[in-house]
Amino acid sequence: MKELYLTDCYLKEFKATVESVKDDKFVVLDRTAFYPNSGGQPHDTGMLVREDGAEFPVTYVARSEGRISHEIAAAGLKAGDNVKGIIDWDRRHLFMQYHTACHILSAIIHNETGAKISGNQLGEDKTRVDFNLEDFDRELIKSYEAKVNEIIDRKIPVSIEIMPRDEALKIPSVVKLMDAFPPEIEEIRIIQIPGVDTQACGGTHIANTGDIPHIEIIKAENKGKNNRRVYFRFVDN
Repeated sequence: MKELYLTDCYLKEFKATVESVKDDKFVVLDRTAFYPNSGGQPHDTGMLVREDGAEFPVTYVARSEGRISHEIAAAGLKAGDNVKGIIDWDRRHLFMQYHTACHILSAIIHNETGAKISGNQLGEDKTRVDFNLEDFDRELIKSYEAKVNEIIDRKIPVSIEIMPRDEALKIPSVVKLMDAFPPEIEEIRIIQIPGVDTQACGGTHIANTGDIPHIEIIKAENKGKNNRRVYFRFVDN
């Protein structure tokens, strides 16, 4: 299966062929632009439209046995059917904005404190970042808000590059997540915000920081020993 979102996060529609259907609702395509629920980023939703015009709403997308499975809300698709996939763009674009903003905030936390990111969860109303830090200064955390917004205002291009594993891991601090990539992964996708962050990531991202609304840090809390959590949301610029 070709995962089209890995190289083009802005692809809103695509053509594909159904490879298999399980229980009339779990559809595997030969190629897809639908992002599966993973890495703290929620799945895409949208529509599969068959050549005869029949529509099959996509309500959930996840990896299953190494393949991306699209859960549809109407039965009728069969292996061999040709379809057009249509992404719910408003939802996807919001998560792209939140995900890139999350990288910026994570980079600032990492650079300021040396903390590694232990998790994140994107949401439609707010997003959270978890990181391992012993000392927790709420005023200092709040100061990161202005630093993120300054980077947003600089309108920095965001690039995507898929690199051989050995080459990618030579980049300092490229993997800021606590759990490194397993050995079987031969290529690593790198998201770069020049002068701000270079990080391995499989999610979807904005092409320029200027396309992200300003953020507001709304809550900072302790989640156990060396585990801190920060919530932020978008505000009107």
